[in-house]
Amino acid sequence: MELEIGETEAEQEVLKEPYRILASSDLSREKHISIQRQLIDLEKLAYLSEGECASAMSSSNTDQLDAAGKKPCPLCPEEKFKACYSHKLHRHLQNLHWKVSVEFEGYRMCICHLPCRPVKPNLIGDQTSSKMGAHYHCIICSATITRRTDMIGHIKRHVNKGETESRYIAASAAKPPREVLKEADTDIQVLPNYSTPQKTDSYFNPKMKLNRQLIFSTLAVLAEERKPLECLDAFGATGIMGLQWAKHLGNAVKVTINDFNENSVTMIQENCHLNKMKVMLDSKEEDECDEALEEGEENVGAIEVTKMDANVLMHLRSFDFIHLDPFGTSVNYLDSAFRNVRNLGIVSVTSTDISSLYAKALHVARRHYGCNIVRTEYYKELAARIVVAAMARAATRCNKGIEVLFAVALEHFVLVVVRVLRGPTPADETAKKIRYLIHCQWCEERIFQKDGNMVEENPYRQLPCDCHGSMPGKTAIELGPLWSGSLFNTGFLRRMLFEAVQHGNDIALTKNISSLLESRKSNEICRNATKKQKAEANAEHPSFYYNIHRHSIKGMNMPKLNKFLQYLSQAGFRVSRTHFDPMGVRTDAPLSQFKAILMKYSTPTYAGGQSEGHVQSTADTRTDCIPMSVDGRADELMGNDKSSDESLFPDVLTED
Repeated sequence: MELEIGETEAEQEVLKEPYRILASSDLSREKHISIQRQLIDLEKLAYLSEGECASAMSSSNTDQLDAAGKKPCPLCPEEKFKACYSHKLHRHLQNLHWKVSVEFEGYRMCICHLPCRPVKPNLIGDQTSSKMGAHYHCIICSATITRRTDMIGHIKRHVNKGETESRYIAASAAKPPREVLKEADTDIQVLPNYSTPQKTDSYFNPKMKLNRQLIFSTLAVLAEERKPLECLDAFGATGIMGLQWAKHLGNAVKVTINDFNENSVTMIQENCHLNKMKVMLDSKEEDECDEALEEGEENVGAIEVTKMDANVLMHLRSFDFIHLDPFGTSVNYLDSAFRNVRNLGIVSVTSTDISSLYAKALHVARRHYGCNIVRTEYYKELAARIVVAAMARAATRCNKGIEVLFAVALEHFVLVVVRVLRGPTPADETAKKIRYLIHCQWCEERIFQKDGNMVEENPYRQLPCDCHGSMPGKTAIELGPLWSGSLFNTGFLRRMLFEAVQHGNDIALTKNISSLLESRKSNEICRNATKKQKAEANAEHPSFYYNIHRHSIKGMNMPKLNKFLQYLSQAGFRVSRTHFDPMGVRTDAPLSQFKAILMKYSTPTYAGGQSEGHVQSTADTRTDCIPMSVDGRADELMGNDKSSDESLFPDVLTED
C-alpha cells in the first residue's frame, strides 16, 4: 500500500510539470496539456528531453523510458497505455485523443485520461481501487466534463452568456453579436437566445409586453397620488421595465433596477446609455454616460443600478412601488417586499410557475404555497387566489393589510397587484379573507367555508348541491387556503385607463375598457338591475365562475351568451363576464339554478341537422362574446357604473 501511495503522488507531480513547461511558451497564461492547436503540438509533449522528464518524474516512473526510444502518452496513465514507438504513439494520439476532441477558436480540447478528476474509490475485498475516467478540460473555465456532447453544450452556454474570454488564452475573444429591440419607444440590447432563460443571463420575453404595460399603467396611477416615487424592479435582466418607467414618467419616479448577475448588471448599464439615461452607482452619478452622449443631446433621466440579492436590497431600503418578476415562484421574496414597503404603496408580483399554480404539479404547489388544489374548470382564478393568499399572509406577518387592485391570469403568467395598508386592523381584516374552499368533485359546485372556529358536524351541508345525499361517501374536497375577497377595484381600473391614454400606450386592453365605460354611460339601465345594484352596492362580487359549454345539455342548442346573461339577470342573480375564461359566466346563482335556466332557454337539436345546429350555436356564442364592449347589450344587464368590478377589466383581456 505504501508503494501505491508513492506512485500516486509521483503521478500528481507529473501532471503539474506540463503546466510549468507551458508557462514559458508563447502563451501568456497557462492551459491544460490536453488543449492544443495542432496534433504535432500534442506529440511534442511525449518527446521531451530525458533530462526534463527525469526532473519531473519520480524514480518509480522513469523506467518507462527505455533506451529503445519508446515514449509514453502524455494524456494517459501508464496502466492504461504503456510506452511505445513513435508510429504507434502517433496513431494512438490521433485516433483516441485528437479524433474526439472539441474545437473552440482554433484550439482543440482533447479527451484526457489522467487522474485530474477526483474519483470515488471502490472497495474490492481488502484493496482500494480507483478507476480513472475520461474527461475534457474547459478552455474557458476550470470545469472538467466527462461526455463530449456535454462539453459542447458547456461551451455553447459560455458563448451565449458572453463568457468567451478564456482563462488560459491570452487574446480575448470577440463579444457575441447583439440585437437591438424596441418596445414602447425604449431600445434595449439583447444577447443571442435572449428568449431562452436557460441559455442567457439577460432574459427578455417579448410575450410579456402586456404584463409590462399593465405594470406601467399601475405605476402611472400611483405617481399621480404622490411624487416622487421610489420604484424598484427587483429582477432587471435587460432593464426594459425600469427604463420604460424612467423614460415616460420622468422626474415623477426614482427608478432602481437590481439584478444579482454581473452580466445582467453590465447589460442594464449599456441599455441605460443606449436610451441616453444617466446611471447612478451607489448613489453616485456615472461620468461615462455624459461622455457617451453626442453634442446637443440631453439626459432623459437617471436610473440607479444595483448588484445585490433582492431580499437584501428590500430589507435595507424602503420603496413606494416594488415589482417582483423572478424566474418561477415569488414566495421567497414576499416577506422582504412587505417588510419595508411604505404605507399605501403598491407591490406587484408576476408568477410564471404555472405548472404548480394550474394544478399540474400538486406537490410543488403544496411546497411553495402551502396550498392543496386540484384541477378544476376555474383553475386560472384559483391560481390568482393562491398568489393573493400568499401575499396576504406575508403582509399580515408584517402587521400590514392588502387591497387587491387587479389580478390577471393568462397562459404563461399570473399578475397580481395589491395596495399595502399599514396597521394591525387592516392586517386582521386581510387575514379574515383567507379561507378554505369546499369543492364538489361530482358537479363541481363550490363554496367558501363559513368564517368561524366552531367545528361543523357535516361540512357537506354548506354546499348548495345534494351530491353527498344522493351518492354517500367522500364527494367533496377541501382546497386552499385561498383569497376569498374581491380581485378587482373598479375605481383604480378607471384611473389606469386614463393614465394609459395620457401616455399614449398602445394597449388594446385599455382601449376596450374605454369603449366599455363609454357604452355604460350612454345605455339605458334595466330597472330591475338598477334596484338590485343599489341594494347590493356594498356586496362583494361572486367568487368563481361557470363555463357555459361545460354545463351545457347534450342534444340541446345553448342560447347566445349575451342572452343567457340577460336571462340570469332577469331571474334576480348578479352576473358578469370574466377574463379568466372567454366562455365563463360569473354569477351568484347556485349551479342547480344555473343549469335550470340554461335548460329552460336551450332549444332541442333537430334530428336531421343535429351536428349542423350545434356548430351554428357554438359559433354564435363565440362571436357574441366579442361585441360586449361595443353594443353594450350586456352592459344594460348589470346596472350603473357601480356594478360588479370584474365586469370591466376581464372582458378586455378576452379580446386581447
